[in-house]
This record gives sequence, C-alpha cells and structure tokens, in this order.
Amino acid sequence: MLEPTTIEAIADELVEAGRTRTPVPLLTARYPGMTVEDSYAVQQLWRRRNEEAGRTLVGRKIGLTSKAMQAATGITEPDYGAIFDDMVLDTGCSVQWDRYTHPRVEVELAFVLKDGLKGPGVTIFDVLKATDYVVPALEILDSRIEMEGRTIVDTISDNAAMGAMVIGGNPVKPDAVDLRWVSAILYKNQTVEETGVAAGVLDHPANGVHWLANKIAAHGDSLKAGDIILAGSFTRPMWVYKGDTVHADYGPLGSVTCRFE
Repeated sequence: MLEPTTIEAIADELVEAGRTRTPVPLLTARYPGMTVEDSYAVQQLWRRRNEEAGRTLVGRKIGLTSKAMQAATGITEPDYGAIFDDMVLDTGCSVQWDRYTHPRVEVELAFVLKDGLKGPGVTIFDVLKATDYVVPALEILDSRIEMEGRTIVDTISDNAAMGAMVIGGNPVKPDAVDLRWVSAILYKNQTVEETGVAAGVLDHPANGVHWLANKIAAHGDSLKAGDIILAGSFTRPMWVYKGDTVHADYGPLGSVTCRFE
C-alpha cells in the first residue's frame, strides 16, 4: 500500500494533467507495488479535489465489462469512475477535440435511477426496480496517464478514462424492451466502424450496475436517486479526430450523434 502522501501527490498530479492535457508517465512504472486499492484511493481523492473546485457528481461509469473492451485493453476485470455535471452533453453537440487527450468513443446504455442502491447484496432485480429509464449514450474516453502499457491500476487512477458522455435517443422503461438485445451501429463520417449488442456487457447491462453498487459499498459509498450510470461499452473504443462526425444508431431506441471540432 502506498503512503497517504504519495496518494495525495498522484491525485494532484492527475488534476494538473487534466488541466494541461499532458498525460503523465505510467504510475505502475513509477510505483511497482501500487495496488488496485491504492488506485481507488487516488481516484477518490482526485474526485474530491474536483468537487472542491466546484464540479458536481451526477453518476458513475462502469468500464471494461465486455469481452470486446477487455480484449482491446488487455484488462480482465471491470472498473468504475465518476461522472461530473460538466461531462454530460446532449446529442447533436459539437465537442472540442483538443479538450481531451487521445479521445475515443464507445457505445453504451445509461441507466437513470429513481431510487438509491446500497450494497452489499444488490441484485439485477434491485437494479431494474430502482431504474427510472434507460437511454442510449456515447462515452468519450480521455487519458490523463500515457496509454502504452497501461494496467488496471493506471486506468482506475485515471477515473476509468472517463472524459464525457453524449446522451440522446428514446428513453425507455427497463421492462419495456429486452435490454440484452438492444443493438447499435456506430458510424464515423458516414462509415460503419463498429456494431454491438448490449448482452456483450456481462450478459445483461444491468449486471454492471449491481456489480457497481456492491463494489462501491466496500469503499463506503452508494448510488443515489437521480444518478446516471453508464453501464459499459458493447463495442471497441473508436479513435476520433478533429472534424469527425460520430453517429450511433440504436434502432427503436433512436440515435446519438456528435461532431468533434
């Protein structure tokens, strides 16, 4: 376990990296004994620094829940990060490409809670009962730590690579459709780049949400009514560049689009 002063120094370094858009060297290369618990301690302190700066926590993201994402990253367990109010964008928006470092886009479903969820012992049925609606979303990944050679420890410390999310399409009640069979076609500049089905997320996207509720309980935390939970990607991350237009077609659930300027 790292010393508290070291955890504080890393968190402050990542706050500055987010401000300057200059990724820092791999933490695991500099702190070979760093553990997953150390990385969550860094993330919690980084989150607190951002809240002290005026940002408001509005939800969580779950990452690395699908085989596609695990294969793309070489990481075999889920992780989670914080979503702040200024990270939530509306479909049709223009996104400043240079506001992010190495931006990539993923296709996901977002769960919006009407009731809180407090672990341990939260089940998929508790999640479905507590969900107000489910809505299509894109996640924009950001990197405050260099990409090459990242491990789960680096990724968790980096707020699970959360940059922003774009929300849109048709909100649906969780029992209105079979969420396992929600599918999406991801376009970049009118060309199909990725396709996926939501069952790729732990067999059911709600499984990620109950994993999250139980995971954060061990850190003395819980999900609140009104929280937005990004349940995990069911496509590989897609690189985007200035001038790119991104469009995700979710069929009956509508579409989400944005342009990088």
